[in-house]
Amino acid sequence: MDQHGFITASHQKDEPIMSRHFAHLAYTPGVRAEQRRYNGNEMPPTAAGATPELGDGERAFIAARNSFYLATVSSTGWPHVQHRGGPGGFLKVLAPSLLAFADYGGNRQFVSVGNLADNPKAALILVDYPNRRRLKILGNIEVCPAAAADPALLQAVTASGDPVAERIMRIRVAAFDWNCSQHITPRYTVNELAERGLMP
Repeated sequence: MDQHGFITASHQKDEPIMSRHFAHLAYTPGVRAEQRRYNGNEMPPTAAGATPELGDGERAFIAARNSFYLATVSSTGWPHVQHRGGPGGFLKVLAPSLLAFADYGGNRQFVSVGNLADNPKAALILVDYPNRRRLKILGNIEVCPAAAADPALLQAVTASGDPVAERIMRIRVAAFDWNCSQHITPRYTVNELAERGLMP
């Protein structure tokens, strides 16, 4: 547990309680069948356990990110992955199991928003490319028009000078897991290169 009494997860080799919670959702019968096919046995049985709560490590990691990938599923069963970006920390941790971010006008296709209207389940992947670290989050997303949002919520996810938000997306975390870094290729922003003295 961290200093606030929350159960935390780790990206070390030991499997933490929240990784087991993630496996409980991800290891479907079909997944377990493939584990038997390729591994010769299934991964250990898992139980849902307590509601997952983001620890200090997860909260710090999320606060440092300036982008993430959002996956939703359409009513016809097709997955859709979209990039979301903003200033560092634009994805806010409002509570140990609650995230939120302001959603702004984009290409006017509304694919993610439409998918979430049919199915609120979604996945987020957050990547720290220079340090080759990746956090996966499963959750249920509630989409609220910004004009109808609670003022306190709107204030929590926006700042002075930001564009006018169209929607607020609240994510109730169902599970999270630190992912293997083996195949993450390091990539650097201009600022990160400058910090390392690699800019001409």
